[in-house]
Amino acid sequence: MFTSIYTLLILALLTLLTIMWWKKALKDRTILPPGPTPIPIIGNLLQVKPKSFLKSIEKLSKKHGSVFTVYIGARPIVILCGYRAVKEALIDQAECFSYRGRMPLAEHILKGFGITGSNGERWKQMRRFALTTLRNFGMGKRTIEKRIQEEALFLVEEFEQTQGMPFDPTFYLSCAVSNIICSIVFGQRFDYKDKNFLFLLECINKVLRFMNSTWGMIFFTFDKLLCHFPGPHQKAMKDLSDLKNFVQKRVIEGQENLDVYAPQNFIECFLIKMQEGKQNPHTEFHLDNLVGSALNLFFAGTETVSTTLRYGILILTKYPDIQEKIQAEIDQVIGHQECPKIEDRVKMTYTDAVIHEIQRFCDIVPTGLPHSTTHDIAFRGYTIPKGMDVFPLLTTVLKDANEFKDPKEFCPERFLDENGSLNKSQAFMPFSAGKRMCPGEGLARMEIFLFLTSLLQKFTLKSIVPLKDIDLTPDISSAGHLPRKYKLCVVPRK
Repeated sequence: MFTSIYTLLILALLTLLTIMWWKKALKDRTILPPGPTPIPIIGNLLQVKPKSFLKSIEKLSKKHGSVFTVYIGARPIVILCGYRAVKEALIDQAECFSYRGRMPLAEHILKGFGITGSNGERWKQMRRFALTTLRNFGMGKRTIEKRIQEEALFLVEEFEQTQGMPFDPTFYLSCAVSNIICSIVFGQRFDYKDKNFLFLLECINKVLRFMNSTWGMIFFTFDKLLCHFPGPHQKAMKDLSDLKNFVQKRVIEGQENLDVYAPQNFIECFLIKMQEGKQNPHTEFHLDNLVGSALNLFFAGTETVSTTLRYGILILTKYPDIQEKIQAEIDQVIGHQECPKIEDRVKMTYTDAVIHEIQRFCDIVPTGLPHSTTHDIAFRGYTIPKGMDVFPLLTTVLKDANEFKDPKEFCPERFLDENGSLNKSQAFMPFSAGKRMCPGEGLARMEIFLFLTSLLQKFTLKSIVPLKDIDLTPDISSAGHLPRKYKLCVVPRK
């Protein structure tokens, strides 16, 4: 009897919650942009399929336009598609869309601290400090350029040791790129065979793959419930926790060896800032923000650039004619012996155009990171309430047919004018745009240019399969685009 009463009470409560949710959804739909009709509890998950998220969104965009609403579970999310809609939000109304939307996996581990997931005054102070520190350690200057050049030599040596045999470049590229941000954040580089370093890179890779999986979408939707139950999300949370623990250990080492007169890295600069503000009870410069910010820089600075390089190498392997044109420009501007320098980029417009097209075509963060509104906003005749999650889909900007002719084709010439000069496009937004634009853009652009030219100066990239069989469509296509696994051979240039 008691069991029956208990069951009836649960059913009544669920019915009441469903009615309350439905009433709110009906009210929201009178002010929000249009979209598919949601179903209680699951929202639009039947239309927005996790395994084909981007294709589902593209299909809905054709029906509902460039601005529409979908429900991920019980939460409404406004989707922005195409250059004009994204520009109108992130650039024309930059302040209004400057808050970070929900990122459940990071929230459970970092609790809203750091740069990427914070908002308000905390975000402003963390971002300002990160940009200043990156500049002080040489972002855009000779000091960081020298670090990248030195790491490029290590990378070339690793490629040489393959001795013309087929190999997967993923591991080497991840090590090289990660070492740059490690030298800035932690003050040291790691050997490519360092077991702790390799463990961290594996953690980053596994977290990224989880975020792009069906389970990642399910966790995004029902994180508050699922965090109490077993499942793949627990492994992803552990992987991210392991990365956090590594950063915490580096912070402790930094505290023990700190020289306030000669800080050597981001962590030590932050520790000095903590000492300066220790009398302020409201300071944002404390250990939680230090660990969060350092982890944000380490994660983002490792994965995005290495994925871009890995995708770019695959593309150049498929198109040897493009590779030859870059090498001809390298021979003409740099030569065979001198290390590529960042100042060479302005003289190498074809190479620069190819890099732009690699970033546009690869489109490695297709959804962008979620934004949120700072207050109620009037947008294209609709009202987007304060705190509403907004997804400006960068893939729809980089692949906007109104801005880029034949956007699914790889064509470097689209970034060159009739005189062969670089022809930039306002729709080129691989680092997003507006207030939340990636703070590491300058560093990333340096790395891509210097690593790519250093490799092509020394090697010709050769496919081990017929060129027509090289598939450039992404292996994973959801929150991130990852290239399919491949092997290649590198042949030393004479």
